[in-house]
Amino acid sequence: MRKITVLVVDDHIIVRDGICTLLALAGDMEVVGEAANGREGLEKVGKLLPDVVLMDIAMPIMGGLEAIRRIRKEFSETKILVLTQYDDRDHVFPAIQAGANGFISKTAASSELTSGIRAISAGESYLSPSIAKLFVEDYQRVALTEDKNDPYEQLTDRERETLKLVVEGYKIRQIAEMLTITPKTVEGHKTSLMRKLGIHNKLELVKYALRRGIIGL
Repeated sequence: MRKITVLVVDDHIIVRDGICTLLALAGDMEVVGEAANGREGLEKVGKLLPDVVLMDIAMPIMGGLEAIRRIRKEFSETKILVLTQYDDRDHVFPAIQAGANGFISKTAASSELTSGIRAISAGESYLSPSIAKLFVEDYQRVALTEDKNDPYEQLTDRERETLKLVVEGYKIRQIAEMLTITPKTVEGHKTSLMRKLGIHNKLELVKYALRRGIIGL
């Protein structure tokens, strides 16, 4: 069985030695080279063409982020797995944006490292649980911000009910009977919801409802 070839790029010799020992025990991996900084790592990628590069972030001469960008541009088939002590947003997101295929914290279990190498070598992405948590939190934060800025989220429950019934073609008096309120109150809800949505007539309201999925064709 062909082994996964790995280049280890880290400025600490003791870290490189530990990784080499660990990967030798894995059985299906072979460390074909080591580098102490991003520039040296880039040069060795060109000579060795490893399947996977294990890349640190903070290194002298050329840091990990620049090396990732260069490798991604010049050797697009090579997979890059970031292995670093920095597992915060300021380091994780830029590394992924630069082209890394995965990200693992140096505080992770050794089994995560071998799993990550196997995953990205197979064409998948890999994030250790602590890193994946950052992505979930960031997605939730963005989603919450978008919800707050969505005019539909500003509608009351009664205004949403009124909107749905209006675009379904019910008359004001029918809606009043269905919601057990007065026609004047229905008119008030309709005026209010159209103002919040920035809509000025029923045709625009129907188009909005279709786009939003409130009603179907």
